Amino acid sequence: MGSIAPRKRKDGSTSFTAQIVLKKDGAVVHREARTFDRRPAAAIWMEKREKELRAPGGIERAKHRGATLAEAIDKYVDQSVKEMGRTKAQVLRTIKTFAIADKQAGDIGSDDLVAFAQELAAGERTPATVGNYMSHLSAVFAVAQPAWKIPLDRQAMKDAQAVLHRLGGTGKSLKRSRRPTLDELDRLLTYFLKARAHRPTMMPMAHIVTFALFSTRREAEIGRLMRADLDRAGSRVLIRDMKHPGDKIGNDQWCELPPEAIRIIDALPASPDGRLMPFGADGITLNFTRACKMLGIENLRFHDLRHEGISRQFEMGKTIPQAAYISGHRQWSSLARYTHLRATGDKYDGWQWLDRLAALPQRPT
Repeated sequence: MGSIAPRKRKDGSTSFTAQIVLKKDGAVVHREARTFDRRPAAAIWMEKREKELRAPGGIERAKHRGATLAEAIDKYVDQSVKEMGRTKAQVLRTIKTFAIADKQAGDIGSDDLVAFAQELAAGERTPATVGNYMSHLSAVFAVAQPAWKIPLDRQAMKDAQAVLHRLGGTGKSLKRSRRPTLDELDRLLTYFLKARAHRPTMMPMAHIVTFALFSTRREAEIGRLMRADLDRAGSRVLIRDMKHPGDKIGNDQWCELPPEAIRIIDALPASPDGRLMPFGADGITLNFTRACKMLGIENLRFHDLRHEGISRQFEMGKTIPQAAYISGHRQWSSLARYTHLRATGDKYDGWQWLDRLAALPQRPT
């Protein structure tokens, strides 16, 4: 008989593990499990798999079929002592929804991996996104054989990545240059204030947008900021688990907070859990994207506020080290493209919104 057990992941989401245990004369003759994001998916798989196992010769075939890619992914996620980032965990869960996840590990060759990458691209994923999928999957290939005797071929993965690179199936992300205009910001902040006037319990998006603009913080970082990590005397804040190409977990870094960002912090009420802004990244992104759509503002993302904030530093005459202390960039070469900006001065000098937002009465979060 099978059972489905919910399990809390490290990122707070819930997974559902379907486990099948077959007995004969009181002894367990077969056991297998698979993890899913949704309970209905787990139930469908369990029902289908139980029928396969009860068919004549089903258990014998299962003993010789070997582990699937999906099972290798589950082991990788479950046994990783080091907490993985949210993006990597989501990518690995998504890969399990593709047909390649049901293939036996020993049967997966470089051609299968190339075909999987092409399937990803057919779903309108960019070469950069496809490259990220393959990179995260390669981590599973790297440990499956030595750790669990699951025969995923590391060389097949390396060959597939080389082919995809040569064919242009994977690549680096294009650098965006989109920046919000003052008019667009005025429309967005007006929209958010009106929306919150009608629904006081909604997150204070006007404050969040303005804070992101001046602090240059990413949406995921905003929700993790703690009051205990705010150094007012030094005008800085400790950014925990800052995004980094290598290690994200435990990559804590002090970043300068411009006075405008501190004014926004002071305009918000204290949160019972100690966070400066207790709002999730997904909710922030969703609200921002929805507002842009409602206002007809095209091709503007929340992350573009970070680009605007960094650009502002150089337009004000800051050096690369000074701007890097605010943005958190460790490699100054990443900031080189900002040094070619032609505009000078601070276009936010005397900007009405700072005084307006700082003067608003505090509301419960």
